[in-house]
Amino acid sequence: MIGRGDMAPTFALDGIDGATLLTGRWSLEQLRGRPVVLVFYPADNSPICTLQLRTYTDDFAAFAEVDAQVLAISPQSVESHRAFAETNGGFAFPLLSDEGREVGERYGVLGPVGFYRRSVVVIDGAGIVHWAHRATAGLTFRPVDELVGVVASIAADSPRSPQPPRAGGARPRPDQD
Repeated sequence: MIGRGDMAPTFALDGIDGATLLTGRWSLEQLRGRPVVLVFYPADNSPICTLQLRTYTDDFAAFAEVDAQVLAISPQSVESHRAFAETNGGFAFPLLSDEGREVGERYGVLGPVGFYRRSVVVIDGAGIVHWAHRATAGLTFRPVDELVGVVASIAADSPRSPQPPRAGGARPRPDQD
């Protein structure tokens, strides 16, 4: 099971753009350089999954403020995702299809009988897992402010480049840069 500090398993999945409903293929590699929030959800049209994805869509501006790309992944087909998005007026992010559950398995989000557990994985711009949460029962989901806080902390945790010397060789105090 992957965790903080691990290299995120790469993938390429078919899906739909949640806003335009156009089909496409999304890969983790094409998103290098920016943080990615992977939202693994059990099923299209289930009450909690619908509430989760609607909430993330309604508060999408908070994700945009930290330049996070959200990708929602479930084991349903692209056609199921399209119908789900149409029924709900669209979503602010792509819905990707992992029908074979290979990506779910690589990320450790499959439950004991092979069903997706509601999970979120935050990956930094270098492809390193920064945070992972896997729900046991899946009756709740992680709130937007928590996920945005995790993404914001990525920049804070990154090593800072040293400041160049100032005139006369003086360096700024840590609280002055």
